Amino acid sequence: MWDQIYTPVHGSLGLSAACAALPILVLLIALGLFRMSAWKASVLGLLTSVVVAIAIYGMPAALALRATVYGGAFGLFPIAWIVFWALALYRLTVDTGQFEIIKNSVGHLTPDRRLQALLIAFAFGAFVEGASGFGTPVAVAAAMLSGLGFAPFQAAAICLIANTSPVAFGAIGTPLVTLAAVTNLPLAQLSADVGRICAPVSLFVPAYLMLVMGGVKALKAVLPAALVCGICFATTQFLVSTYIGPYLTDILASLVAIVSLLVLLKCWRPADVSAEPVHLPPKAERAIVVRAWSPYIILVIFVLLWGYTPFKHLLDTATIAIAWPGLDAAIQRLPPVVAKAGPYPAKFTFNILSASGTSALFATICAGLVLRVSVRQWLASVGRTARDLKFSILTMACVLALAYVMNYSGATASLGLALAATGAFFPFFSALLGWVGVFLTGSDTSANALFGNLQVVTANNLGLDPALMAAGNSSGGVMGKMISLQSISVAAAATGMPASDEARLFGSTLKHSVFLACIIGLVVSAYAYA
Repeated sequence: MWDQIYTPVHGSLGLSAACAALPILVLLIALGLFRMSAWKASVLGLLTSVVVAIAIYGMPAALALRATVYGGAFGLFPIAWIVFWALALYRLTVDTGQFEIIKNSVGHLTPDRRLQALLIAFAFGAFVEGASGFGTPVAVAAAMLSGLGFAPFQAAAICLIANTSPVAFGAIGTPLVTLAAVTNLPLAQLSADVGRICAPVSLFVPAYLMLVMGGVKALKAVLPAALVCGICFATTQFLVSTYIGPYLTDILASLVAIVSLLVLLKCWRPADVSAEPVHLPPKAERAIVVRAWSPYIILVIFVLLWGYTPFKHLLDTATIAIAWPGLDAAIQRLPPVVAKAGPYPAKFTFNILSASGTSALFATICAGLVLRVSVRQWLASVGRTARDLKFSILTMACVLALAYVMNYSGATASLGLALAATGAFFPFFSALLGWVGVFLTGSDTSANALFGNLQVVTANNLGLDPALMAAGNSSGGVMGKMISLQSISVAAAATGMPASDEARLFGSTLKHSVFLACIIGLVVSAYAYA
């Protein structure tokens, strides 16, 4: 059994932590400075982590290789499995023309631009985030607003700011599934903690969006709508994340927000405009709209069914727990990282039936039947999804492999022990660490994979709640999404904005990102000590 060492460089924690950070530093420099594609940067970061583990931490090469493969396997299943089928369902609705109907059903509900921003950028964007994630909501919502007459720059900025609170629960909860995998913390607890951190912010984001659009005057004019949207979304986000789990949080919260706005707009409209009230489709067209929404209605049903305890237990009969060959119990963790020296487990859970990605697979199959899609067209749509995601899947596997090599070599523990020096201020910096991770990687999933276990190690050394600190990482990360290079590029491309304006867009959203990230940090600190 190989013993981890946490101060391998001359017994110095500072020098050891600096070396431990090299893989993350290489990854972030490759992304932010050299503008490498995500998969190339992640491969480079992974190679660096293996070199650091072997050359500096003295980890046997065989163990480093096994940790790499083990982490890569987690990246493929269940992480990539969820993302693939969530996007396959979305691709099916696009290929069959149903998503255009979905967009029109939301986009033409009101001619008031402030209300359109609430409905599309915030509520509908959150729905797309929950259903697919990974840049899709910004692209879809920004293109919709641009098509409705918004200036490209304004449409891009609004959608980037709006796409904040839902990110932690995006793509059927993928960021939190990843966080649970790398930290070995209960998924339900992480979901509840992220929900109670994000819900207070979700409460005022719609109002904040109106202030950004037109100042206090715009907010006063649509205050009832901003309040209804924020209260309904935040309440549903809190309840679903706490009592159901992360998979449907965004989908249900966004649908409740959309329906609540529709109900409000039936009997109220802003006093400063003479626009006609909300326009609902004629009765003859409603069946078409319902049919277009049916794939996501089916998805909600399947995810709820998969979360139903008796049914989940039935599906779990096919689950196989695999002690990873040559890695499980082959490494010993030592104090102060753990209270008592003991073996580091490495067990891979292959729950092919009960995995949430499988519920999305069945939803995609049933959606094909409801939409009367031929087998050839269904397979073609799935094939396009595979081609679109091939490099994203490679990135997920490499980032998870990097995180697992750092965890099993002891590098993560060195960083955690060093960060413990921030003491009582760590809950605030916990959120900012996640913010930095998403800003540079463009993904809350990647930031959770990189820093999730680091948050746990630091929290344990400071006597803080490890689940809360891990949740702080994911929650703070959502505010970095609006300034990530990937998000800005997607928003610019979706609106047809000149590439030369991307820097201006970054500058415009930066102040909002920093402000909201600090709010998250204060919320996490309040929960940590109140």
